[in-house]
Amino acid sequence: MKEKTVDESKLLIVQQMVQADANLAGNVHGGVIMKLIDSTAGLVAVRHALSNVVTASIDRLDFHTPVFVGELLVVNAAINYTGTSSMEVGVRVEAENVMTGERRHTASAYLTFVALDNDGKPTAIPPLAINSEEEKRRNREAAERRKIRLNERSRENKLRRDSNHS
Repeated sequence: MKEKTVDESKLLIVQQMVQADANLAGNVHGGVIMKLIDSTAGLVAVRHALSNVVTASIDRLDFHTPVFVGELLVVNAAINYTGTSSMEVGVRVEAENVMTGERRHTASAYLTFVALDNDGKPTAIPPLAINSEEEKRRNREAAERRKIRLNERSRENKLRRDSNHS
């Protein structure tokens, strides 16, 4: 299977936040931002895998500053790491004041997706071609997060097995 570059699947999606996106405090609801993060990252994963994908996990979702009605939400997503059938997508979200052009980093997240075949089973995806120092750093950090995730999952499975035998 031919390698694919980060640039072949990355996306930048911009959407204006409206009153329907607001929470009781008048800021954009975190759930609205979460949905845009998941949708954008999912599109990146589909573009890389060229197949259906499902969200397997979200490693961290950090909100840094509020987003206000009327601002543009700029969602930038790219592949950081690929395994056999899974991939990590990193997402950076910025809010832009359309009157001043000022942008602020509002949220970041790392999502893992699994590519599925027509029967809903995991399927192989293209390896990631890494071309820059920044891509190498992001890939290295993603591999470390993957290792931590797998260790946590292994510990959780062991605890479940042990509690079933008690």
